[in-house]
Amino acid sequence: MTLIKSISGIRGTIGGESGNNLTPIEAIKFGCAYGCWLKKNISKEKLSVVIGRDARISGEMIQNFVQNSLISIGINVIDIGLSTTPTVELMVTELMADGGIIITASHNPTEWNALKLLDKNGEFLDNSSGKEIISISEADDFIFSEVFDLGTIIKKEGAMKSHIESVLNLELVNVEKIKSKKLKIVVDAVNSTGGIIVPDFLKALNIEVVKLYCEPNGDFPHNPEPLKKNLTALCKKVVEEKADLGIAVDPDVDRLVFVCENGEIFGEENTLVACSDYVLSKTPGSTVSNLSSSRALGDVTQKHNQLHFYSAVGEVNVVSKMKECNAVIGGEGNGGVIYPESHYGRDAIVGIGLFLSLFAERGLKASQLLDGYPKYFMLKEKINLSSGINVDKILDQIAEKYKNEKVDLIDGVRIDFSESWVQLRKSNTEPIIRIYSEAKTKDTATNLIKEIETLIKKIIN
Repeated sequence: MTLIKSISGIRGTIGGESGNNLTPIEAIKFGCAYGCWLKKNISKEKLSVVIGRDARISGEMIQNFVQNSLISIGINVIDIGLSTTPTVELMVTELMADGGIIITASHNPTEWNALKLLDKNGEFLDNSSGKEIISISEADDFIFSEVFDLGTIIKKEGAMKSHIESVLNLELVNVEKIKSKKLKIVVDAVNSTGGIIVPDFLKALNIEVVKLYCEPNGDFPHNPEPLKKNLTALCKKVVEEKADLGIAVDPDVDRLVFVCENGEIFGEENTLVACSDYVLSKTPGSTVSNLSSSRALGDVTQKHNQLHFYSAVGEVNVVSKMKECNAVIGGEGNGGVIYPESHYGRDAIVGIGLFLSLFAERGLKASQLLDGYPKYFMLKEKINLSSGINVDKILDQIAEKYKNEKVDLIDGVRIDFSESWVQLRKSNTEPIIRIYSEAKTKDTATNLIKEIETLIKKIIN
């Protein structure tokens, strides 16, 4: 059983002892801490916070505890009910709220849940704000409102419908072109809220939808992370239905993966690549991805004679870098597309709109579209270390070893070679080093990881 506090919120498994898991006590304390932080930083007579949740079994319970903690300290709650992470982000600004909370553990299994915290711009909190909220929660010295100063709960219907309309209204989403193609798409929404919003969005584009795991009951039929190994049923269904595409999203609909008409995975890394290819063909500008994402985005950006930049891992870091270099699109290689013309948050609905516009415009099958993008093989491994080992020292020595190559120290150590790269990152919660490699061939990527593993063992011994 686990409880993890981070700058973006609190995440843990449901049940068990308080202090070690996400229990009602933790939900209340963290809700109060977030509310106190808002009151400290925003001078306003009555604050309001938008709250939505994915379809997890524990979602309504956790939402009730969080909402009541906020109204107990005098903050109004706008309850949008079953929702998605990007929907809540959009609603914070649309409803002119002072913050937002999404009750979701994203791609984690059923027994997990979490509170994702947003600022008044509908964006994830920065490092200092997150640390301040953790500190407030641990101090546990809240002052609650008297009876006539309590907050209220206002239920707001139609948030996901507003989200859909906002994406349909984006200039680069070619609604009429997509409608004219009369596509057929299979949707795997892992029985969460994507099962509501994705089919509704596709139907608005005159698309025939075949639903697979679209009942928002929180009963995940497979591991909810949208990776190839978890999407075998979707791949099979696309071929059986003779569909044009398959679409998979995670439980809170901020990650997006496509499946080609032949049942082949388009690839989570290629979601951002394809969407960026389309945006760059219409709008010149820079792109951003995190250091653990594929080099393919840089290749495609260069093809359009634009500049690509890397950020540290984490959505808040990607967004910060995008603002710094005024990027027209960015995101993460896990299928997370961030398009500033909509909002600064990973959004699968925006990603679907951009991808389908590209798909309809190019007039190619998905497999043909995929063949046109750079081919890389990415591997992800980890090395378990004994407690007490100085991980920073290991990373420093590896950086020194490869000092004649292009070395980036923004987030761990990333070493770029002519046709490959490797990155090492330490975990903040476990004694491990994560190793990512990417190359033109699987053998090269494998050998690169083996080379680093051998070097780490020599350093330790």
